[in-house]
Amino acid sequence: MAHDQDPAHADAGAYDFAAIQAKWLPVWDESEPFRAGLPGDTRPRKYILDMFPYPSGDLHMGHAEAFGYGDTVARYWRHQGFDVLHPVGWDSFGLPAENAAIKRGIDPRAWTYANIEQQKRSFRQYAPSFDWSRELHTSDPEYYKWNQWLFLKLYEKGIAYRKAGQVNWCPNDQTVLANEQVVDGHCERCGAVVTKKALTQWYFRVTDYADRLLDDLNQLEGAWPSKVLSMQRNWIGRSSGADVEFEIEGRSERISVFTTRPDTLYGATFMVVAPDSDLAAELAGGASAEVRTRFQDYLDSVRAESDIDRLSTDRPKTGVFLERYAINPVNGERLPIWAADYVLADYGHGAIMAVPAHDQRDLDFARAFGLPVRVVVDTNAPVTGVIPVIQLDEHGDPVLPDDLPAEDPASTGVALGGDGRLVNSGPLDGLSKSNAIRRVIELLSERGLGRSSKNYRLRDWLISRQRYWGTPIPIIHCPSCGEVPVPEADLPVRLPDAAGLDLKPKGSSPLGAAEEWANVACPSCGGAARRDSDTMDTFVDSSWYYLRYLDPNNDERAFDPAEAEKWLPVDQYVGGVEHAILHLLYSRFITKVLFDLGYLSFTEPFTSLLNQGMVIMDGTKMSKSKGNLVEFASELHAHGADALRVTLAFAGPPEDDIDWADVSPVGASKFLARAWRISGEVTSSPEIEWKTGDAALRRVTHRLLADAPGLVEAFKFNVVVARLMELVNATRKTIDSGAGAGDAAVREASEVTAMILDLFAPYTAEDMWQRLGYEPTVALVPWRKADPALLVEESVTAIVQVDGKVRDRFEVSPKISGDELEVLARASAAVSRVVGDREIANVIVRAPRLVNIATRG
Repeated sequence: MAHDQDPAHADAGAYDFAAIQAKWLPVWDESEPFRAGLPGDTRPRKYILDMFPYPSGDLHMGHAEAFGYGDTVARYWRHQGFDVLHPVGWDSFGLPAENAAIKRGIDPRAWTYANIEQQKRSFRQYAPSFDWSRELHTSDPEYYKWNQWLFLKLYEKGIAYRKAGQVNWCPNDQTVLANEQVVDGHCERCGAVVTKKALTQWYFRVTDYADRLLDDLNQLEGAWPSKVLSMQRNWIGRSSGADVEFEIEGRSERISVFTTRPDTLYGATFMVVAPDSDLAAELAGGASAEVRTRFQDYLDSVRAESDIDRLSTDRPKTGVFLERYAINPVNGERLPIWAADYVLADYGHGAIMAVPAHDQRDLDFARAFGLPVRVVVDTNAPVTGVIPVIQLDEHGDPVLPDDLPAEDPASTGVALGGDGRLVNSGPLDGLSKSNAIRRVIELLSERGLGRSSKNYRLRDWLISRQRYWGTPIPIIHCPSCGEVPVPEADLPVRLPDAAGLDLKPKGSSPLGAAEEWANVACPSCGGAARRDSDTMDTFVDSSWYYLRYLDPNNDERAFDPAEAEKWLPVDQYVGGVEHAILHLLYSRFITKVLFDLGYLSFTEPFTSLLNQGMVIMDGTKMSKSKGNLVEFASELHAHGADALRVTLAFAGPPEDDIDWADVSPVGASKFLARAWRISGEVTSSPEIEWKTGDAALRRVTHRLLADAPGLVEAFKFNVVVARLMELVNATRKTIDSGAGAGDAAVREASEVTAMILDLFAPYTAEDMWQRLGYEPTVALVPWRKADPALLVEESVTAIVQVDGKVRDRFEVSPKISGDELEVLARASAAVSRVVGDREIANVIVRAPRLVNIATRG
């Protein structure tokens, strides 16, 4: 096979991707053509960023796809005259590396950096146009020093804080998880069923930024995928309603309940508290011994459940009556208080008023335990249009018909949803939902028993982890002084050597056993103290890395604000949709915090976002266990980098999944060989006057020059590749038709092919460029301008359909009128034969390209 040849002795007349790769890679290494921000460079700037990889092994096909797309965008903007920053680094802390190292009995550092070197070798062969001078690794002290600096800045502002509470716990990895890291009740890393555990942990107050995180998504409409925007909005989950104050019999303090439907207060027939909340424990403590025992047993079972399971609507409702009562603030009714697992401790205030007639979960619970169901919204009543006249009694209260809606939730088991008018609700009767909400909030506010409020699904970001391989939290715990920040001058707090430490998961951080490291003098009083032994969630590392790329070797600060002004925000971000919530939300949050602290002048980090689909095989996700794994390294060896990149770009829209069984790297290689051969056949001089060349070929060339920018900027890479194939075919046809390889249009087409092909196949494009008589590198060649005169079509092909089937086609002027085109269509002999004696019922004309004739009879 050609790629097994010695590059130095490769056949000069054969396309040999291995020889071409071996030829150009060292040239690029020496010339470093993709370094950005060099002194004196006055070009406008673009920042193109790929979501950096995790070094879990060699690159895989998903990397090939994502980084191929990102590189296409970076190369395109260089051709458009921009100084492009396209950096690379590794997200190198975290559980996978630590678990892999434990399994192999080696230091996580050794495992991580060996994988980085392997991925780096593969990247170099794949040839993305990275600025390698800015390479970073988040596990380097030079990087995580600034994680710690960031933590201290947030701590100073009260945004970083420590509290006790029930947290998500992975029993396999023996560490806590943020809510976002629990997928369908399982750890997103190892798949273990997540439980709850009481721990004191570090958090970032991301909820303080909930409104801004939600409202600022409006800035990204049209520039981010709508799916991602929806996922972010749903995760933040803002809902408007009211905080309602309920008295508890035998308790001096009221409790506050958040509800989105305060209009249904008259329909509340019981209250439910989260069994794992402090309130439930307090209330149960005052109950009988039997209830206290039942409650404790129930609490133990609830702690083994995931939040996903607890919120499921299709599971039986369970609970324990706590022998306590709340007082409904609008009518004074006594509401029995139950502990039930379908209420979460961290939603609202950990308690809800239950309105079973109008909430399905409340109804299911009421039916399970024989609790009252009261309809307070007539969903059959009109809410718009003419409102019926309501009679008033002697007290001025409305007199309403006795007949309620025919549907009885207590009997049907189906809660009444939707809008309607209030019934059985005293002064609210007859009001629509929106008016009733407004009125009841006014009434509650007047009595000091409630107020309008907002609630969020979003929770504060739990950032501490009980593992070794991460950024140490820069806090010292002193018996006298409490929490004491490590002075900035003492950063970084370096990880101790792993030698001698037991890194196996055991519920507490291995760092606590590093006595020499952990025992320190308090920076405040000088007394004996201990370092915090937890490490930070690795999403802290990736929340701001785009800033560190601006100045990765700066020892004095995390980033230079002047460089941030030059380059940021990021113009194009490329990566997987699996990061639509976690990483993107946290990056947006940290950006807003740094804006508030005066370090940045913008509030959104990524102007445009491109999400790629997955590379699958035979319709399913690749995996070793399924036996359908396609290895990047083997495909790279078999077909070369350019063929892989063209295959992925040509497979379809970037957001769609690519089934490797349906694509052809062999076909891509043949296309590249055809383009490359033409460049070697060109005999004309680079100085030849192109206008003397074949006009038809020049039109094809210039249409592509004109159309490609819009296609690339819309991420229609597959269409650009298809158009390149058309241009190569048209060039070959011109050569073979008699014009010959010396025709000026052939040289022009080959040069344009090389320039645009650089977006997808940089090795082949570079070699073509040299064969055409130019110095490297084609990657920096300004985009050729299309000649407007060559974009005017001399003729177009008009198609004539009869009853939906194509019956004729002919060339017409682009300026032909609809009437003229219809006359030509009716006069067509082929059309006349098909129509025959049938009556023409309708003719639709779309000049200049289509006539559609419908007949009857």
